[in-house]
Amino acid sequence: METQLDPMKDDLPLMANTSHMLVKHYILDLDVDFKSKVIEGIIVLFFETGSQYRRSSSTGKGGCQSEFDETCKMRASEPCHASVTNVSACSSKTEYNDFAACGKGEEDTSDKNGNHSNKEQASGIPSSKNCYDVENHGNKDFLLVLDCCDLSVLKVEEVDVAAVSGIEKFTRSAKVTHVSKDLENLRNQIVHELVTLPADRWKEQLHYFTCCSQAPGCGELLFTAGTWSLEIRKSGIQTPADFPHAIRIWYKTKPEGRSVTWTMDQSGRPCVYTMGSPINNRALFPCQEPPVALSTWQASVRTAAGFVVLMSGENSAEPVQLREGILTWYYYVTMPMPAATFTIAVGCWQEVKQPSVTASIQTNTEFSLPPSQADFRCNEEVCGHVEYPCRFQNPAARLQAVIPYRVFAPWCLMERCEERLLQLIPQCLSAAYTTLGTHPFSRLDVLIVPSNFSSLGMASPHIIFLSQSVLPGGSHLCGTRLCHEIAHAWFGLAIGARDWTEEWLSEGFATFLEDIFWARAQQLSHDEVKGQQELKALLRWRRLRDEVQNSEEELQVLRPKKESTGELTESGASVVKYGLKAEKTFMQVHYLKGYFLLRSLARIIGEASYLTSLRKFVHKFHGQLVLSQDFLCMLLEDAPQQKQSGLTVESIFQNWLDTSGIPKPLLEEGETWKECHLVQQVSGEVTKWIQTNQRIRKSSKKKRKQDEVVFQKVRHRWCELVVKHKYVPGYGDVETFLREDQAMGVYLYGELMVNEDVKQQELAHKCFAAARERMDASSAKVVAEMLF
Repeated sequence: METQLDPMKDDLPLMANTSHMLVKHYILDLDVDFKSKVIEGIIVLFFETGSQYRRSSSTGKGGCQSEFDETCKMRASEPCHASVTNVSACSSKTEYNDFAACGKGEEDTSDKNGNHSNKEQASGIPSSKNCYDVENHGNKDFLLVLDCCDLSVLKVEEVDVAAVSGIEKFTRSAKVTHVSKDLENLRNQIVHELVTLPADRWKEQLHYFTCCSQAPGCGELLFTAGTWSLEIRKSGIQTPADFPHAIRIWYKTKPEGRSVTWTMDQSGRPCVYTMGSPINNRALFPCQEPPVALSTWQASVRTAAGFVVLMSGENSAEPVQLREGILTWYYYVTMPMPAATFTIAVGCWQEVKQPSVTASIQTNTEFSLPPSQADFRCNEEVCGHVEYPCRFQNPAARLQAVIPYRVFAPWCLMERCEERLLQLIPQCLSAAYTTLGTHPFSRLDVLIVPSNFSSLGMASPHIIFLSQSVLPGGSHLCGTRLCHEIAHAWFGLAIGARDWTEEWLSEGFATFLEDIFWARAQQLSHDEVKGQQELKALLRWRRLRDEVQNSEEELQVLRPKKESTGELTESGASVVKYGLKAEKTFMQVHYLKGYFLLRSLARIIGEASYLTSLRKFVHKFHGQLVLSQDFLCMLLEDAPQQKQSGLTVESIFQNWLDTSGIPKPLLEEGETWKECHLVQQVSGEVTKWIQTNQRIRKSSKKKRKQDEVVFQKVRHRWCELVVKHKYVPGYGDVETFLREDQAMGVYLYGELMVNEDVKQQELAHKCFAAARERMDASSAKVVAEMLF
């Protein structure tokens, strides 16, 4: 499989053969060991046969479309859809027992360097190269291919789901009676019945998934692991339909695994969290990474008492003591989502308690649902996604302006979170609800992650990671970043990109919506909103201009695959173009060009009509995967007059998405922001501070110290000034910033090096040497290229 894809050096392969078999549900049963920096345990996967390979006699509900045939090309006029995400309307706790920890203590038979070889002693089979011929698969053993990296796989076996007590209710169903008495077929049909239960039986479904995960094994499966994949086969099984549809895998993560980060929190306590890195979760558990592989999951995580486990889960898990000193945490999700959205964080987090209920905010008329949206909801159509307990169909959820939320942080940051964060969350949630309506997810946890976190924030189902860098100073940075991550609940999670390369569908929308959310959260007047948005547009324009002048052209294209976007190989595998380029992680082009495209469309159509179209898009496509043309076609259908002016999907592709550099329509807008009153006011302030800075350099040391305090409230800007003016007494502040604010500090290394000042370069090397071991791998690579 890997040799067939032959990915380029900086492209990320998605190896899973999702067209053959599709994971519908994961059950994870894990132990977190901070001494060895290893997560160890079992994962059980439940499959459906890919639609191309199902038996002709197979019946059941249509699951997620897992491949797209040649007749459904990605033409702008004929969008092709597949299903994706949303959340359960219920969050009641289940009280099932913890998963059986079978197989513990078995000898690790993998080689000392891990499972990244084809040596016989490192895998269950000598080699996978000749096991399965895609063109003539009837003559070879079928290979199940999972995305896997930096894992030690110890054992793989088939699960005997037919041995589960009470499973007879499935075997007696009409759909199963005609199946051959062959036990393997019976097991697969039981799994099919289980994964296709209707949404109103989700509790029963979770219960039987749990029971099946504890069922005995019925034969080991052969496996081998490559750099990016885990290949599994059963001797003599030649088709996906006959392959076991419930398998159990024993595995261990590795301390250096790229999906998880082992570090210390700001209070000096050990912790581990998922990075949302370019390789997503394949170094956390074997999975299917292509977006079309939409699945639900359950997870039971054990760790030492004193640690808190947070996760992408619909329930607010409470710890249960398993034995003295060991707690177990259980989470579940009933909304099918890509495996890449699964998130976990384990640490000595403290919950920041809120002083009072936010009912006054929830009922405030300022945040009531606009009449146009309320009217739209009355005529709401049936959801277009696969069946699951959808909040958009739940009347109570549709009226919930503020979903339940919690805040977690290291103890040393609790006071700051209480002062800054707690009061902002309900305001931002309400503003988002006012704009887009029903919250796709039933609850929210917000976690302040360690200082080595490489961005200001990251959104996952039910949980947001925030950098500590957003907490100092005023509420603006914290509020706007919070609004950005909340926007991802709709754009990026509830509506996902069908091709990972179309990041603008997530980041462009979140950047555009953060302004609208934040303005409504502040309850600004129309003129204040306009001024603030024009100022932000100017600042973003300058960032975009600088970025396109100092980055590779190929990384500036929002649709790098262009007309091939969304296409898969016959097996369902694909490649994320430039997915492994470390420098791309720190580029903002997909944020900024996406934002300016959406802003341009809003100006052309009119903001009120545009927001109505956004709400329509959310209602039509929530729970689904989309491509750019899905949004653009719907938008232009709502504004047919724009076609007369030449605004078409093809012209938007040409001007905005398929080319590098500054889009031509944006070049024409560059001077208009200078006329904004707020922009002029800020320009005057900049001039004043330049003059103040000149006075500082001439004033007494005492005066200089007083002005330092003023500047230091804006820490990043203060450090930039220190570097620019080679202000040696401020170098200690730069060192502290690079240690504590790694989410914002990468570019500061470049500024230290570009001046070619010996002391500043020594400072850069000193800071990097101290922080490198705990830095995010992509950050470390980019900084190393600056320094060496």
